Amino acid sequence: MPLKIVFAGTPEFARVALAALLQSEHEVRAVYTQPDRPAGRGRKLSASPVKQLAIDAGVAVHQPPSLKPAAEHEILRGHGADVIVVVAYGLILPRAVLDIPRHGCLNIHASLLPRWRGAAPIQRAILAGDDETGITIIQMNAGLDTGDMLLKLACPIAADDTAQSLHDKLATLGAEAILAALAHVERGDVRREAQDDALSCYAAKLDKAEALINWSRPARELDRQVRAFNPWPVAQTQWGDKTLRVWRALAVASESRAAPGTVLAAGRHGIEVATGHGALRLLEIQLPGGRPLPVAAILNAHPLVPGTMLGVAEQAVRSDAD
Repeated sequence: MPLKIVFAGTPEFARVALAALLQSEHEVRAVYTQPDRPAGRGRKLSASPVKQLAIDAGVAVHQPPSLKPAAEHEILRGHGADVIVVVAYGLILPRAVLDIPRHGCLNIHASLLPRWRGAAPIQRAILAGDDETGITIIQMNAGLDTGDMLLKLACPIAADDTAQSLHDKLATLGAEAILAALAHVERGDVRREAQDDALSCYAAKLDKAEALINWSRPARELDRQVRAFNPWPVAQTQWGDKTLRVWRALAVASESRAAPGTVLAAGRHGIEVATGHGALRLLEIQLPGGRPLPVAAILNAHPLVPGTMLGVAEQAVRSDAD
């Protein structure tokens, strides 16, 4: 029998799952999403991707700033949901809310739990050099991504995957996974697997300060940093008095003994920069006030000669203390 669903989510990752549910046999009775936020240069209030889709589909939308008040519990209870599906919602669900639907709350989480619990599992998986990640559907409890696992689908991490490309793959996989998990709920043959807390890692929220490139690090680590921080906050370094944002790069072998941050070569194939081990070839960069461009296009107007230093002098001091 089709399930009656309340959906809670906010960004594009959640919108993909909502779209799949709206096209399924199940009935989405209401959508919960974050309040509209200022966005763009004009800082006008902007609806979330989930809200926009829900409005287009004619589904009731709720945007409470909190789910703690008892009045919100009554509104939620009034939808008569069999299950609440939660995807990157952005609000904590109190125990009273978790207990409202008869099948509880299911969360689509973008990692193979128990690895990478927390806010930024996609980026942390790339930064750590993981070979694969995936989607886990969990039965939510009061902990942070600690609930029993109902279903897992793996996804390899390609050598050129950015946070954006991996996000898109996992969003599609998440939609597939929640439909499969709901089929088990319908049939009553759900199998729960408890997580091993000893294997868990915390995927902390990204901080802009992490975007600064430390050229004393190995090139392979910097390659992962560039990919993990594309499209936000975007890896960056200093080029004289300019902040250079690095959108695409590639770790390459190098026998150079130049100081980390030294430009070894600059041409149509990229800008090669010495690192703590190997070199990083910058492929797509962005100057202040400009847009991301292939290196060759920027070098035409802004020549860069070998021997130029990228980064800040204080960085070398900090890296020695690491």
